[in-house]
Amino acid sequence: MASAAVTAIGDTLNPVDGDRENPARGLPSTAAVGGHPLHPMMIPYPVAFLTGALVTDLAARSTEDPFWARASKWLLGAGIVSGLAAGAVGAIDYFTIRRAREKTVGKLHAYGNPAALGLAAASLLARRGSGDEPPSTTAVGLSAATAALVGVTGWAGAELSYRHMVGVIGENDQHDHEEKQLVH
Repeated sequence: MASAAVTAIGDTLNPVDGDRENPARGLPSTAAVGGHPLHPMMIPYPVAFLTGALVTDLAARSTEDPFWARASKWLLGAGIVSGLAAGAVGAIDYFTIRRAREKTVGKLHAYGNPAALGLAAASLLARRGSGDEPPSTTAVGLSAATAALVGVTGWAGAELSYRHMVGVIGENDQHDHEEKQLVH
């Protein structure tokens, strides 16, 4: 019975989505150098900076050490700047690859990331004039919301790349029959 349900679900898939027998074909990034997509190379920085800011916020609140408060501000600033750069390159792919715009996860990724950067900016603004004091509850809450949203939008970006094959190197499925047998 479960097998019939899986077959029925598989039969209704759009060929662009792919399935085990007919995998999705990859769509290369339009923002690439030498065929290598730029966006995936850039995103580790804002992800690390913006999630790290939450960790340093918690350290600042628990230790009251001014170092951690300064570190949070630097991480937020670096996360915003690197996020804007990664977002600019990602926007090129989003607006030039139709599959990215058609998928719900594509929209979540494309619109959620600027929202996360907005939360990070609000967190940074909440610290203005605070010197090296531990961040306020509001600032920490904004950092937590930023980190959570970055987690969700990062997952959505991975779905675009790994499940829907948006921004992959090469135009066709690159696995030969033997490799597919190992994966499936």
